[in-house]
Amino acid sequence: MDETRSGLPSVARAILLFSRFPGVGRKSAQRMVQHLLRRGRTEIDMLVDALGELRDKVRPCARCFNLAEEELCWICADPRRDPTTLCVLEETSDLLAMEKAGSFQGVYHVLGGRLSPLDGIGPEQLHIAPLCTRLRAGNVAELIIATNPTVEGEATAHYIVQISQPLVGRITRLACGLPMGGELEYMDESTLHQALAGRRAF
Repeated sequence: MDETRSGLPSVARAILLFSRFPGVGRKSAQRMVQHLLRRGRTEIDMLVDALGELRDKVRPCARCFNLAEEELCWICADPRRDPTTLCVLEETSDLLAMEKAGSFQGVYHVLGGRLSPLDGIGPEQLHIAPLCTRLRAGNVAELIIATNPTVEGEATAHYIVQISQPLVGRITRLACGLPMGGELEYMDESTLHQALAGRRAF
């Protein structure tokens, strides 16, 4: 039975829900709920409205699988972006980190995860087939592999290289500044800028 739907008091249920967020423990969740209660009904209503819009409006971009409120996300819909340079990432949080760095003016493709056979995640569970479709269109001159430098991320990168080599002329990999075992969403802007500038041929 789902504890959040049981007869728990509303405060305890809210704490349980907040504690399910990544990196949020029970004590942090408790502080969040207490903060909302101190701020009053207006703050809670704003949060409820924001979550409702998140549920009703946000969907995957039809082209790159970034978060979007229309058919295309704000990046794919921007005519100033360079469609010949395509950067492949694991998650939308990685994309947001790259955008925050402000060094990349191409477009993206979000895989929706990384290969992990032990967890039952193979190519079919990721957005790899749509990536191949984009590459087959012949518009991409450079494919930048920006999966995280973890064991699974490296395995994903090598798989993408294998299937992409016949479809694109240049394949590069983020290199300088990214430590093994790190995650893109936690890197600072300077590190990401150096990694992008120092990318190398795969």
